[in-house]
Amino acid sequence: MLVETSAQGSAPSARPRVSRGRVHDDAPETAADFVRLATLSEGPERDLIRDELTKVWLPMAHRIAGRFRNRGESLEDLRQVAALGLVKAIDRYEPGRGAFESYAVPTITGEIKRHFRDRMWALRVPRRVQELRNKIRIARRDLAESAAGSNPSVTEIAAHTGLTEEEVNTGLEALESFSTLSLDAEMSSSDDGFSLADTIGGCDEAYDVVVDREAAKEGLRRLPERERAILYMRFFEDMTQSRIADQLGISQMHVSRLISRCCARIREEALDRGSQPEHCCDHEGGSGRTTG
Repeated sequence: MLVETSAQGSAPSARPRVSRGRVHDDAPETAADFVRLATLSEGPERDLIRDELTKVWLPMAHRIAGRFRNRGESLEDLRQVAALGLVKAIDRYEPGRGAFESYAVPTITGEIKRHFRDRMWALRVPRRVQELRNKIRIARRDLAESAAGSNPSVTEIAAHTGLTEEEVNTGLEALESFSTLSLDAEMSSSDDGFSLADTIGGCDEAYDVVVDREAAKEGLRRLPERERAILYMRFFEDMTQSRIADQLGISQMHVSRLISRCCARIREEALDRGSQPEHCCDHEGGSGRTTG
C-alpha cells in the first residue's frame, strides 16, 4: 500500500496545519490535530487531517521499519507495511488515552511482525513454531554475547528460556526453515554448472527386481541344469529361442515349452513362500514365437 498525502479538489485554505513544536522530526506535536480528528465524522475535512497526520508521522514508521532490515525482505516493502500500521494506528487512536507515539510504535511493530509471520515463510509453519523460533533466536543471541561469542548448547538455551529441550530443538529446526533453496541453485562458482538438483540421487531401476529375484532364487536352484541354462541364456544373455534351440540341438518349440514350464514352477514355489515375483520370467507367454 502506497501512502499518499494529496488533497486534490480542496481549496488551499481548507488544508489543516499540523504544529511541529517537538525537536525530533519523526515525533511531531500533533495532539490538537488528533483531538480535532476525533470530533469529525467521515468527510473531506477529516480525510485531509488524516492524510496530514500520516505524512508527518511517516518518518517514525520508516525508522521502525529500519529495525527489521536484512531479514529477507526489502526495506521498501517493510516501509510500506509500516505505513499500513501507521494508518491503522491513526484510525484507532483515542487522544484521551496517552501520547500517540506510545500507541503507534507497538501497533506498527506488530504489523511488521505479522507481515514476517504470515507472508515471509516459504512454507506454512504453525504459529507456535514461529514463536519458538523467535524465542530461540533471541536466547542464542543473548547467550552468545554473555559467553564471549560461543554457541550455546540446547541445554543452556532450555534453561535460559524455560522451554523443554524438545521445544528448543523444534525452534532450532525452524531457524533453518524460514526460506527454501531452489533446486536450480548452483552449488559452486565454477563453470561446471552443477545445481542442487544434480546432487539428488535418482531411483535405481534395479531395485524393482531385487525382491523378485530373491523370491525366484530358491526355485531356480531346484531346476535341472539344462533348464537353468535355458533360462540364463534367455533372460540374462537375451538370446532368442531359436538361438537357444540351435545351441542345445533341440527344437524352438521345445525351448518355448521348457521356459513356460520352468517359469510356472518358479512362480508357484515363490507364491507358496508368500512372495509373488512380478518381473521374473516375463517372456513371450509360451506362445512358441521366435523373438529377436
